Amino acid sequence: MNRAKTAPQLVDLTALPAVACPCGTARRAFADRNEFPGTVHLTQITQSARTHYHNEHVEVYIVLECESDAAIELDGVLHPVRPLTAILIPKGVRHRAVGEMKTIIISTPNFDTSDEHFDLE
Repeated sequence: MNRAKTAPQLVDLTALPAVACPCGTARRAFADRNEFPGTVHLTQITQSARTHYHNEHVEVYIVLECESDAAIELDGVLHPVRPLTAILIPKGVRHRAVGEMKTIIISTPNFDTSDEHFDLE
């Protein structure tokens, strides 16, 4: 049996272009890979992160670095975080990071900015 193989890909996340997002800035990888049903983001979260939610995306936040009083707000409830905390955020959960932090975010399916939603403020 001869199966066609796709080539592995190595990406320096810090070399990707930074784009504005509700959390701060994100550098997104692997959106063009059919064999991986998601994207990986290196995200620098700022103090001005906005509460948002997704109707189609599930996200996993992995905290790499953060302030000592950093937290994640999930549906209005604050949860303290520290480096190497992982947070699974299902569809529809209102969320925002509180405090400056650096994260890896894994989004499935492939991230699409049209699935960033905000409640009226």
